[in-house]
Formats: sequence, C-alpha cells, structure tokens
Amino acid sequence: MRQAAGRAVQVNGRTVHVEESGSGEHWVVFEAGGGMGRTCWDLVLPLLADGTRLVAYDRAGFGRSGRTASQLSIDDLAADLVALVEAVVPGRLVLVAHSMGGLVARRAVERLGPRLRGLLLLDPAAETAPVYDTFDRTAVKVDRSLGVMQALFRFRPLARLASGNIRRLFPADTYETMLAEDFVPDGTAQTRKEIKAVAAAIPRFRAEPPGLPTCPTVLLSPTRSQTGRARHHAALAEHQRRWTESLPDGRFETVDSGHFIMAEQPEIVADRVRHLFDETGRTGTWPV
Repeated sequence: MRQAAGRAVQVNGRTVHVEESGSGEHWVVFEAGGGMGRTCWDLVLPLLADGTRLVAYDRAGFGRSGRTASQLSIDDLAADLVALVEAVVPGRLVLVAHSMGGLVARRAVERLGPRLRGLLLLDPAAETAPVYDTFDRTAVKVDRSLGVMQALFRFRPLARLASGNIRRLFPADTYETMLAEDFVPDGTAQTRKEIKAVAAAIPRFRAEPPGLPTCPTVLLSPTRSQTGRARHHAALAEHQRRWTESLPDGRFETVDSGHFIMAEQPEIVADRVRHLFDETGRTGTWPV
C-alpha cells in the first residue's frame, strides 16, 4: 500500500490530512471531487514532483481527516481550502480541482484572489447546465442509493465489487488505500453530506454566481459520457465552454477521457499545470 507521508492541519476548527510532495519554487494545491480525497491525484503527482511543491488533502470527513458531525456547505469547504492554503503554501499557487471540487475551488477563488497563478478545472460541475434544473430531486435518489451502499460497505467483498469502476482506473496500491479509507461506511456517510451540499449550493450559485477568476484558467472537458448520458453530457460541456469563454483569461479544451481525467489522462493534467506556470501559457502557446 502507498506510504506517502502526511500531517494533520487545523482549518476552521476541523482537522484535514495533508500530503506534501515534490520540490522547487512552484506550488500546486489539489481539490478532489465528491466522494474522493488526496489519493485520486496519485497518477498526476509524480509527473510534477520535479520542480513543483504539491499539496493534496482529504476534506474534513474523508480519508484520514477528522470526522464531522455537522452538515458542511460548499462555502464551508471553500473556507477550509482557503485556510489550508494559508497554513501550508507560503506564496502563489496553481489550484487544480475536479468535478464537485470545482464548486469549492470557484468559491475559494474569491478569497484567494491575487495568490492564484492559475486555475485548472477537470470536468467541473456547471450549475447553469439543464442537468442541474432538478438536482434537488436527483440528490434525494442518489442519497437513497448511497444509503444502501453505506450498509453494504461494511462487507469488504461487496465494497470491492461496488467500486470496480474505480479499481480499473487507478493503480492497485492507490485503489487499496481508497478501499480502506473512502469506500467504507464513514466515507459514504460523508459523500451523502456532500451531495446534499451540492444540492443546496446549486440555486445559490445560480442566483449569485461566484466572482470570476482573473487568473489564467483552463477547463478540461471529457469527450466520453456515461452510457445513456450523452445528451446531458453534451449540454454540460456546452455550459462549461460558455463559462470559460466568459473569463478574462480562459481556455476550454476537450480531452479524450471519461469523468476521471486525472486517472485516464494524467500527462495532460500535468502538462496544463506546467503551462499555467509558464509565461508562454498566458500568450496562447498551448499544445494542440
């Protein structure tokens, strides 16, 4: 099993587990998607370790972080991200976020402001997309399914079976860590809380969108959809594109991948991080 060293960091009265790796003058902080933590970046981190300081963490309630009794909102999670940056990162940074983590990152951007050298979003939630029109009802259905999984995850063979899609994407040692830390009843309970947090955030983000990032921003949108979800996938990608084009310095890019871009295309993720540090990235010299 992976043996990356980590430490506990206090953020807003909560404890999050942080793993720091790499070396050099540049800093990158990674924000995972819903139901996942620091381990989902395992394929990307080694590609950036030479010359870059890397910070991956488990949100409160996940992995090795302290458990939470209360229902945290997206704003709470964004405040934790900001507090983590303030505690760990001494200078400017690139922020990388996946899926639901995109909501957390966009809210955190409002407070991180000039500290950001760049923002990289991997298939982020786009609250304006039609798929989120009825997300409150979707969240109820998902919560019921997760309630069943929470009970099943007490039995390791069933947890392994239910998480087979993740097992196929990540290295064996990474997956075994996920199985031991995330695909367990406590981890599923936290995932249920985060689904509720997203459902509560969608109408708020629609009514009062977070301030747009002024730093160079890249959004990677996957080309492959889940079975039977092609129409929703296309609509989501279109709204991701519109949002990116509304930015003062935004780039929208499609990637041959499913939702977990950091697992299927880690080289592309690492490359785009490098370009956000590279001044040529600001002048449009990007890979085709």
